[in-house]
Amino acid sequence: MQNTKTNWTYLALLILAGEAIFVLPFVLQRVFRSTVLEVFQISNTELGLCFTYYGLVAMISYLLGGPIADRFEPRKLIAISLWLTALGGLIYALYPGFHTLQLLYGYWGFTTIFLFWSPMIKATRIWGGVGNQGKAFGILDGGRGLVGVLFGVFAVSLFATSLLDGEVLNLASRRVAFRGAIYGSSALIALIGALVWMFLKSKDGIDEKIERISIRQIKEVIRLPAVWLLMIIILCAYMGYKTTDVISLYAREVLEFDEINAARIGTFLLFMRPVAGVGIGFIADRSKITRWLVISFVITLVGSLWFVSGIGHRLLPMFLISIFTLSTGVYAARALYFGVMQAGSIPLALTGTAVGLVSVVGFTPDVFAGVIIGNLLDANPGQVGHQHVFWLLAAISVVGGICAWRYHKISRIT
Repeated sequence: MQNTKTNWTYLALLILAGEAIFVLPFVLQRVFRSTVLEVFQISNTELGLCFTYYGLVAMISYLLGGPIADRFEPRKLIAISLWLTALGGLIYALYPGFHTLQLLYGYWGFTTIFLFWSPMIKATRIWGGVGNQGKAFGILDGGRGLVGVLFGVFAVSLFATSLLDGEVLNLASRRVAFRGAIYGSSALIALIGALVWMFLKSKDGIDEKIERISIRQIKEVIRLPAVWLLMIIILCAYMGYKTTDVISLYAREVLEFDEINAARIGTFLLFMRPVAGVGIGFIADRSKITRWLVISFVITLVGSLWFVSGIGHRLLPMFLISIFTLSTGVYAARALYFGVMQAGSIPLALTGTAVGLVSVVGFTPDVFAGVIIGNLLDANPGQVGHQHVFWLLAAISVVGGICAWRYHKISRIT
């Protein structure tokens, strides 16, 4: 067994890599949603179509990349993924046309998933052992959220300091400012890739590998009821996570915040991820982790209905409390859904294969969520469109909660 220092270093590198790789395709547009639409001259629907390209490539990458995680150590796979993703930032910063932007998102669908996703999840599960799955995945997702916050603050700072007084409404100056945020983020992603290559060392059995994945083993995973339930649970939870992309846009369009303050609201949302992820992870390990997964969907339902009502949102404290409620549920579910694999008796040695299979269905919102949300917003400008988005989230939360309850009932680990 590894010593504690080595274990924490290993997890810290996974946290850094785990969020850095998604900064360019996801975090920047979450924090700068309205800015992205304007500097690229695209609509919400067109941005959603970019995510459809991402999602289609990612689905194939989840399936094919899963077994790779059960055969090879993560260090080189993760580092290469980070470097390839950072290269895409060089194209992104040129503000390509819509069709090239779609291809770029398809490229990111490969670089962020194929050699990356399953190795990260498997390494985290091994780190957590039998009794600390909630803590392991809570710290992973919460830590990733903290990294996302730091990237968000860094990008907002670069953006704000690049704008002179009176230039906020000038498209050319905003393009220059946002380009600086892209270049700065890309450089940090490449640096984290170098740190992973040098220091994410496999020692003392941190990687449980098998030489070859057989059809029999894949069938063994497919037959598990937990795998099928987890597909739907992740799909619903991830749909909730995708919906949080519109919070900064809500502040801009409904509450009429300026661009910088709307971006700050997006950054505040990112702050909730480490709080909810780490907090729920430690709590879940002290009771039954599957029960807390159910509770997380209930909290998401309450938060989504609050946004539908819009009660008190003209008062900043009330608006922040509603964000706190929604994000607590969304990020708690996100922190726990892979943490329940142990409870569902999914074999450790086949974790990568199982992750690949459940992710093919679970992360399909990458294909359709952007288009659906974009259509709802574009067809119903202002508060009405946002209400439709959160009604959709409320319905999905009910489905996710029912599946999580069923998973709780069949789980064997108390």
